[in-house]
Amino acid sequence: MVTVEYDAVAYHALPKGLINSRHRFKYVLVFLFLAVSVFFFLLRDIVTLEGLSCHTAWLFFPPRNSSCAAYTRKTPQPSQHPVPTFCSHRGPGPTPDEALEDRRLLDAIAWPQPPAGPVPAPLNQTSDPAHSLFAILPSRGRRAWRVGDQLEALVQMKDFQGRSKRHGGDFLVARLHSPALGAGVAGRVVDHLDGSYSALFPLPWAGPATATVTMVHSSEAVAVLRRLRERWPNRIFFHSLYRAGNLSETTACLPCLPPDYPQRPLCNHTDPHTGEPWYCYKPERLGCDARVNHAMGGYQKPLYSKQEALLFRSGVNLKVVLHASGPDSIDVLPQKIDGQKLENSSTGAELVQYTPAGYYYQSYWKPVGGTAARRFDTSTSITQCLTGKVINMYGDSTMRQWFEYLSAFIPEFNLHRSKMVGPLMAVDSKHNILLKYRCHGPPIRIQPVVVSELRYVANELDGLAGGPDTVVLFSVWAHFTSFPVEVYIRRMRHIRRATVRLLARGPGTLVVIRSANFVAMDQTTSTHSSDWFSLQMDGVLRAMFQGLAVVLVDAWEMTLAHHSAHNIHPPPPLIKNMVDLVLAHVCPDETDKKS
Repeated sequence: MVTVEYDAVAYHALPKGLINSRHRFKYVLVFLFLAVSVFFFLLRDIVTLEGLSCHTAWLFFPPRNSSCAAYTRKTPQPSQHPVPTFCSHRGPGPTPDEALEDRRLLDAIAWPQPPAGPVPAPLNQTSDPAHSLFAILPSRGRRAWRVGDQLEALVQMKDFQGRSKRHGGDFLVARLHSPALGAGVAGRVVDHLDGSYSALFPLPWAGPATATVTMVHSSEAVAVLRRLRERWPNRIFFHSLYRAGNLSETTACLPCLPPDYPQRPLCNHTDPHTGEPWYCYKPERLGCDARVNHAMGGYQKPLYSKQEALLFRSGVNLKVVLHASGPDSIDVLPQKIDGQKLENSSTGAELVQYTPAGYYYQSYWKPVGGTAARRFDTSTSITQCLTGKVINMYGDSTMRQWFEYLSAFIPEFNLHRSKMVGPLMAVDSKHNILLKYRCHGPPIRIQPVVVSELRYVANELDGLAGGPDTVVLFSVWAHFTSFPVEVYIRRMRHIRRATVRLLARGPGTLVVIRSANFVAMDQTTSTHSSDWFSLQMDGVLRAMFQGLAVVLVDAWEMTLAHHSAHNIHPPPPLIKNMVDLVLAHVCPDETDKKS
């Protein structure tokens, strides 16, 4: 690791002999003119000089002392709202207030769209991480970085021909890490909409730190994903078994009815309490009330054209790390004892100081602000924390992981249900602890589950009395990635309303929400489980529950900051850090209570 310092450039006078000789000086001027002309001729295919910002220039001309003048970032304009899809179902439309919130949420997650042109764009004109570069910018007005500073890196995206991109919309993520210290923190990426991006890294620990920038998807790939999401929502399909006596039939089920859906009778299984839509094609010989179960059907493929498939190649343009044009590591010095003003590395007040949810140090997650980190390493510490509590867990398999972790310390009660489906329960009668897990309602990609056991989270919340001894944990995201955002907005709206009612009738109830996390992706899984889909829903989730008395476990940052490979089911060390964070909120220490 190196400590990067930048000294002022010393300027020296020309030799006297050169100044005194007009003849020699004239040749020098001609030589300089020709050299500059050739240089700019070569540069013409790399950058357009009229649009070359100070930061972009720095990538190609890294000075020893850089103090770029303040620049004005372009403000991203909300993309046009998606064309109304057929996922709004056939029931009553949204109320005026709901429609207004829908527009606000869609604006909040608006993503830059590539300029008009052929879709998909020719591969050689799309973003290529192998040609793209990032550079750490020098510390502004200081000789080194210290804990509390903000490191900034500038990213310049290029296409497969090595030409600088002229528009934004690439899906980039950034991470600062130190394997030697077991440390890691998520960075923030700012899109300047001109092919350049800023990656902002907080510096929470002293010692070595390495910056990494990864292109998850090119802007052109995101355009394909957007089309799939809005126009092909039923690319994942479901089945239900209908049975009466010796007769049984299996029919396809779906939440989104296309305008030209086959004109055959439907069974409307819309939930009467929340209004969540669900339809199955009516069996030919049985009635709709003969429905027995719900199950995952399969995936519709192929969905990409051959040209589109080229945008989703692992190791080429799907989750590929960018190269640095210079050093990618720094040494961070301890914070000054007398305190230090937090600044950005090179741009001062141009970019807002980024505060992460937390960071890893010595492999343990340390939240930034709020409840202090605590470690629950023994069965005794966990049972003492949960004594007298009823923990209600709802959602997908990423929430079931939390149940499985805790049930290693709390004896599981055998309900004779599938471990994959549930419901599940663990009981510690000595310490009066009850732990329950139940999967959320459709759409859910799951092995056959009896309809009577398939519940909507909002309805389950309405069935709780609440109070200081009640803990609610839920995670609802992984099974909604293939549907238009409006489907997820509607589900979260119902859960939010139920949460508000629960907190009102049961003061002291602890509600914890687990956010989405990064997953492993390839060309096929990207069509329905891309991190870009999850990112969009994560923005909706945070906006909808902002201001409520709930706790967010930021699995998004926790999986990005960690060194482990991305997986829809994070490995045990990550699960422990997440559950430890939950337990710290269940039983905060006295200093947390006072604060």
